[in-house]
Amino acid sequence: MVPTSPPPGAGALSGASGSEAPVGSWTVPDVQVGAALADAHRAEWAAVVAATARLTGDLDLAEECAQEAFARAVDLWPTRGIPDRPGAWLTTVAANRARDVLRREAALRRRFPLLVREEVTDDGGSWHSDDRLRLIFTCCHPALAREAQVALTLRLVCGVSTADIAAAFLVGESAMAARVTRAKRKIATARIPFRVPDAWELSERVGVVCDVLYLVFTVGHAPPSGDAVVRTDLVEEAIALTRMLRGLLPADRSVAGLLALMLLIDARRDTRDELLADQDRSRWDRALIDEGLALLATASAGAVDRYAISAAIAAVHAQAPTWADTDWTRIAGLYWLLAQAWQSPVVALNGAVAIGMRDGPAAGLAAVDAVAADPALVRYPYLPAARAAFLMELGRWAEAADAYAEAARLTGSEAERQRLREQTARARSRA
Repeated sequence: MVPTSPPPGAGALSGASGSEAPVGSWTVPDVQVGAALADAHRAEWAAVVAATARLTGDLDLAEECAQEAFARAVDLWPTRGIPDRPGAWLTTVAANRARDVLRREAALRRRFPLLVREEVTDDGGSWHSDDRLRLIFTCCHPALAREAQVALTLRLVCGVSTADIAAAFLVGESAMAARVTRAKRKIATARIPFRVPDAWELSERVGVVCDVLYLVFTVGHAPPSGDAVVRTDLVEEAIALTRMLRGLLPADRSVAGLLALMLLIDARRDTRDELLADQDRSRWDRALIDEGLALLATASAGAVDRYAISAAIAAVHAQAPTWADTDWTRIAGLYWLLAQAWQSPVVALNGAVAIGMRDGPAAGLAAVDAVAADPALVRYPYLPAARAAFLMELGRWAEAADAYAEAARLTGSEAERQRLREQTARARSRA
């Protein structure tokens, strides 16, 4: 409990019950409260929403009550102390608020459909008993369109703002808000159950969940907007949920490959503010790399999917002692294999870059230009950035500067924009 030694008569909040104690004369510093709230939002948001959704059967009400619980914490924690168990406190406050609303509106709410809540036996640690898994399987129900699945997962499971989700999808905030609202309404009207699917359903449902978790991880690893180089909260939530999924399906090679991919990429998090060629590899997390490689061995024991192939590419980078030692022949071959398994313009672009790293900048520029006509890449900042890098190597400074400037204009990430502007200036200085 913070502060640890309040004056006599000063109370604190109970982390277990969420009860309120009398206000004392001391206060918790704003910076300490802010840090505790940020940690709680990152670690507990999904659990608070999921537990409240299980209680209410209403995603809108669950989200609203979770938001109110955090707002209550902003008001109370500075004067009454930070709970020993912030997640339990927030869940209790959200649940109490939900019960109040349900009691007041019981007659009205009976006229509207709720989530189908099925009784789940808690067997003392079963993965099925985790509310966050129930929530993500609900958000990823096949009755919803893929865009709605991702948006709803980002909003409810990860607590991402509607504005940031809209930026990730390159749509307006109002349009994204309407999309999320429609998805919630469909869950209610279609009576989609709030549960982890039965064993016979899992094989059909797990692929969608893997795709959505990977997109959540991608948004966290390369945020489409804002100042952060990495959205640690999204990356860690995606990894935590994937670990839970692996616990639920330990023999599923797709889940193993997805987790391997995430860990091998996240191992480089501390150097993410630099280009891969410039990263200090001694700062990479070797424990995550070793875990990722072990998972990759499991994922590769049979027919491989796009996650195993992508993880194999990340493994080549992770095992290269230096940038110069990178096996670009193997990476180019893996990207060719990935393109057969996953028809993605981004994969095609990355494969073109690998060709350039293997065969030289002229070959790389030609390969990048060959895929540049894909309409999906028109607003993708890494396309002009890749062209610029090869143009720099060819000594075509003015063209490289223009390409870097275009990439800076297209990116929504402030950190990435600053780096691209620096590269633009460097190219112009040599033109």
